Amino acid sequence: MAEAARAFVATLDVEKRERALYPFASAERENWHYVPRPRNGLARRDMTDAQLAASEALIRASASESGASKALAIMDNETLLGDIERAAGTLWHDRDPGLYMFTVFGEPGESGEAPWGWRVEGHHVSLNYAVFGDELVAVTPSFLGANRAEVLHGAHKGRRILPDEEELGRALFTSLDDLQRNRAVIYPSAPREFFTRNSRRVEIAKPLGFPASLMTGDQRERLMALIRIYVDRKPPDVAAQALRSIEADGVQNIVFGWAGSVHRFQPHYYRLHGPAFYAEYDNTQDNANHIHSVWRDVPNDFGADILADHYAASH
Repeated sequence: MAEAARAFVATLDVEKRERALYPFASAERENWHYVPRPRNGLARRDMTDAQLAASEALIRASASESGASKALAIMDNETLLGDIERAAGTLWHDRDPGLYMFTVFGEPGESGEAPWGWRVEGHHVSLNYAVFGDELVAVTPSFLGANRAEVLHGAHKGRRILPDEEELGRALFTSLDDLQRNRAVIYPSAPREFFTRNSRRVEIAKPLGFPASLMTGDQRERLMALIRIYVDRKPPDVAAQALRSIEADGVQNIVFGWAGSVHRFQPHYYRLHGPAFYAEYDNTQDNANHIHSVWRDVPNDFGADILADHYAASH
């Protein structure tokens, strides 16, 4: 990833470096969101072909094959979303695959050097990374969304970018018996939006729902399959480390919460809340055909916990 980041930076002239490069300690590093809005960084639409290729290589170096494919498909989906909204007379924002911003924080370096990180962000994509030496200390917040969740008309009919996030969450909930479901349901109806939004830290203190400690073996397997959908967005070694951390914290300590309907195209929501692992999903907007999904690390988003220990020990 550092090699790909250095290669990307090397393609930039002075003016583009001023847009793309920030100090690692900059407050901009935690200024994240997933909605259409003005952003800092270097936009894809302002890149040369070489810079675009280097930026895509950086995404692929920082994600699994499926994770990179999802992120790039979401960017391309802006064109389709623009066509749909234009035809319906509901277009309110420039739906442009070029409006995804790349930012590098600090100096992508070798082992033992100062921390650095990078981000790619735009509508429905926010991927954040923090690195210290040769250790990837944070890969969250990690947000992917899809509007439409399923394309219902036209040449791309049937296209679904995030089907597993939806289907495996529903499969876990429907595997519960009536008593288990009563405990898993945490709100009388699905919320309009997931609760953590673009907060810099997860601020929901109390897990709500049905605990994995009371699940059957089959239900816990479904739970782990759903968790893997989120962590497998990252490279295999990073995903494996995340799963080891989840297991060390105790899978039995993860709580599954649900709200809304069990039927497709009806509003629904879920969350997975453990000591450190937190995932949140909603599909309520645009006739429940508009997905938001995020993976958070409760103590260590943006590397806050590990880097705090480093600074305390070193300074």
